[in-house]
Amino acid sequence: MPWLSTLASIGMAVGPPLVYADQTVSIVRRKDSTGFSRDVCAILLIANITRCFFWLGNRFEFALLLQSVLMILAQLALLYICMRFRPRTSPENLGLSSRPFSFWQWPTYSQHVEFLAGLILCLTILYLIFGRSDIFITILGFVALGLESTLPIPQFISNYKQRSLYGFRASTLLGWIGGDSFKTVYFFVQHSPLQFQVCAIFQLSVDCGTEFHDI
Repeated sequence: MPWLSTLASIGMAVGPPLVYADQTVSIVRRKDSTGFSRDVCAILLIANITRCFFWLGNRFEFALLLQSVLMILAQLALLYICMRFRPRTSPENLGLSSRPFSFWQWPTYSQHVEFLAGLILCLTILYLIFGRSDIFITILGFVALGLESTLPIPQFISNYKQRSLYGFRASTLLGWIGGDSFKTVYFFVQHSPLQFQVCAIFQLSVDCGTEFHDI
């Protein structure tokens, strides 16, 4: 049924970015981003920017490209809010970051945007050089989707360190599980590239592991 396929495509494009709406509202209301891992934003931004370049070499469904664009915009907004309402004990405020070059724990929003701009520039150069190579495009797809499949891991670590779910909305976790279940079926029904199918199964498995751990 064409109308059902159209609805599924709209759901795939709009649904995943909307998962973070409740989390965003919660942070703004509390004026505190404690409990939500900003690394989630990092993973989604890097993965979806890379996926856009993957689309240039392997023209998968337009709905999935639109999903990436909307997700990038949503995560940029969420990152800004997390930076604005970050806890006073955050590593960048205390100068205690143990990451190389303080990755993703920079004190200003503009530094995060500069990194993303540099990433886009690097991917553009690589695509111009290797864009005609099927091997490069295949690797690009697995990097983009493989990175996205690790999405629940930073939040899992954050919850473990806090020994609680404070600040992390249950609706976001349920959205991950429901959304990843839907998209896994969608990828197989629509015969999406292998990268989408393999990484969706892995991500759904990690989602379920995160839920059982929190329970």
